[in-house]
Amino acid sequence: MSINIKLEMFEGPLDLLLHLIKKSEVDIYNIPIAEITDQYIAYLKAMEDLDLEIASEFLVMASTLLEIKSKMLLPRTSNKEDEESADVDPRQELVQKLVEYKKYKEFAEKLKEYEKSSIIFFKDPEIIDDIENKDIYFNNITVENLMKAYKNVINAYEKKFNKRSEIPKDIDYDEFKIEDKMEYIKSTIYSYKRVSFNKFFENAKSKLEIVVTFLAMLELIKLKIIRAIQYRNFEEIIIEGQDELWKIS
Repeated sequence: MSINIKLEMFEGPLDLLLHLIKKSEVDIYNIPIAEITDQYIAYLKAMEDLDLEIASEFLVMASTLLEIKSKMLLPRTSNKEDEESADVDPRQELVQKLVEYKKYKEFAEKLKEYEKSSIIFFKDPEIIDDIENKDIYFNNITVENLMKAYKNVINAYEKKFNKRSEIPKDIDYDEFKIEDKMEYIKSTIYSYKRVSFNKFFENAKSKLEIVVTFLAMLELIKLKIIRAIQYRNFEEIIIEGQDELWKIS
């Protein structure tokens, strides 16, 4: 049975796998590994037929898929140790990588959407001279400003991570939800009125929690429930509530 494939550009093997999973309309947590492996190999074969160069990372993933496929086909044994290892789904590590990649991909797409809809406000030059005596905000916060602040948070977390070996390696991807983080941000601002951007990430237990919190923040900004401001250029970013927050509170 031949498989018709429209050759598209993919950022890497995980990107191609997500495309195949979405196209096949299957559950990412229960991948039909034989079917997806056949489609993946067919895609690489199509690239070969067109004399296209195949990156080594795509070939490594192909061998990983074939290994998982072979493990799924192996019969169960009566040996106790083998039974315990058989209880571990061979797809588990791949699924974790796919879920994490999918979240970051959706995060990047949301940032692009937000960038398109963002508005930059500029102050009149004459106002700057009298800024010390007026309660005026600089409304020049852009996606670039927020991304720089976000990257600083990630870098700070990575420094902690290198020093704290007890941080778990396995992440429960259902542990943090955007909706929960939106409620957390709203309740924090409702209590303190104005909160430092960094404050929301101080107790983060993983990079994933940082990402989900930042996504929740972007969503609230998009909904005009909160806003990011600076009192002066180059100072820390402050998050405060807009009129919509006090209405729903």
